[in-house]
Amino acid sequence: MPKISTKGGLMPQSPIRKLVPFAEQAKKEGVKVFHLNIGQPDIKTPEVALKAIKNSDLTVLEYSRSEGSEAYREKLSEYYKKNDIEIGSDDIIITTGGSEALLFCFGSIMDLGDEVIIPEPFYANYNGFSVAQGVKVVPVVSGIETNFALPPIADFEALITPKTKAILICNPGNPTGYLYSKEEIHQLAKLVKKHDLFLIADEVYREFTYDGLEHYSIMQEKEIESNAIIIDSVSKRYSMCGARIGCIVSRNKAVLNTALKFAQARLSPPTYGLIASEAALETPDSYFKEVITEYVERRNVLVKELKKIEGVKVAIPNGAFYCIVELPVPDTDKFAQWMLETFRLDNKTIMVAPAAGFYSTTGLGKNQVRIAYVLNTEDLISSVAILKAALKEYNS
Repeated sequence: MPKISTKGGLMPQSPIRKLVPFAEQAKKEGVKVFHLNIGQPDIKTPEVALKAIKNSDLTVLEYSRSEGSEAYREKLSEYYKKNDIEIGSDDIIITTGGSEALLFCFGSIMDLGDEVIIPEPFYANYNGFSVAQGVKVVPVVSGIETNFALPPIADFEALITPKTKAILICNPGNPTGYLYSKEEIHQLAKLVKKHDLFLIADEVYREFTYDGLEHYSIMQEKEIESNAIIIDSVSKRYSMCGARIGCIVSRNKAVLNTALKFAQARLSPPTYGLIASEAALETPDSYFKEVITEYVERRNVLVKELKKIEGVKVAIPNGAFYCIVELPVPDTDKFAQWMLETFRLDNKTIMVAPAAGFYSTTGLGKNQVRIAYVLNTEDLISSVAILKAALKEYNS
């Protein structure tokens, strides 16, 4: 039998999606499954975006430009300027989601065997993107004890080798919900400037910051214009995960010109996604105020309920809509599968994302899960009640 590639064998399963077959089987048996495993918001997509698609008068669904339409990039430039990020339309390449933006970014700045330093835990697909591009992830560990704050800069510097090409952060963080401060971004900027590295920031959760805190972008660090690369997406901002529109943003023309070659090779981003995304930029600020108020309430309810469970530890998120939760079990992969296969409370169960897949250091995160608080507060309370009962039965 012909063999698959070594690269294919090394591609990790998604900790977010790998338990789906067990969840689907539970549903077939009539069990209600609360999905805490995936960052698919239940927030309604802005009506202006949906109407733009419904009212489209296209008669031919043509290719779009490889870099995305000029009209959309112009409006996107204005969006960034409103967020104190001085970006022109020619500093942007539109991609098929933030995932493709990361793939193009890795392919543009790193060769086989090059290294990227990432604070862990991190978005699980960073592992997959690195394998796909033949790049080595070098983790620097952050901990639940510090709420997953940026590790000491000395820890980053100790890991830099001649193969190091970039440092990658997610701000606010997936899966931790941690929001990096202006001072933390400034420290990273000084480090990449000193060692002539790229600083890549996945900023797809920019709008979702809480407790009076504000997002500070790496693009606001003027000294690293040639080093800074933003990865962005409409998926979470407008609850438009299915639109599959993201972008790479950089003032480094060599990076963008190279990324454009990757974009040309895949032809173009999806036309209807572009139509919806351009229209979404007209979304009023009131939409985000309502969404943030909702997420703060959900976060507060979730954390309050989790803290009632003996042996559970939770990191308090200041952004995005995730948190890492430490459970009194040795292996959350087995526990999560057991809940879907076996445990029922009033014919209901929950699906969580085991956190080991959000680390690249073997053995870390085995007793943790990521919870996405994308359900309403009533469902979150029910979900935590199920978790509490499941832990009691599992540990007995």
